[in-house]
Amino acid sequence: MVKIRTHNIEISVTAKYWPQHSLPNENQYFFVYFISIENKSDTTVQLLRRHWDIFDSIGDKRVVEGEGVVGETPEIEPGQKFEYNSGCNLTSDMGFMKGYYSLVKLIDGKEFNVEIPQFDLVVPSKMN
Repeated sequence: MVKIRTHNIEISVTAKYWPQHSLPNENQYFFVYFISIENKSDTTVQLLRRHWDIFDSIGDKRVVEGEGVVGETPEIEPGQKFEYNSGCNLTSDMGFMKGYYSLVKLIDGKEFNVEIPQFDLVVPSKMN
């Protein structure tokens, strides 16, 4: 697990290779990641958008942006957390992701970004 705190919002990420949805002979590798967004501030926030930079070991880079996460724009109260999981496919057996979330403080409407820490996407056999 990797984690980072920005503006008192803590983002934790764990990623795993998902062989059931991968086809290595066709250069298709699927990874699932689990994210926790914990509000350690004293004000309620709402997640508005996500931005992902996705890299693989053959030099490809993709950018994914969109509203919310997994179809939701959750409000997260102080001391609460929002958790979700999603997936990513690569054309190589190693890569990484990083990015940021755009949030808004509901008390005053001020928007801000919080960093999503870089996390590795690696087929377990590559770690030997």
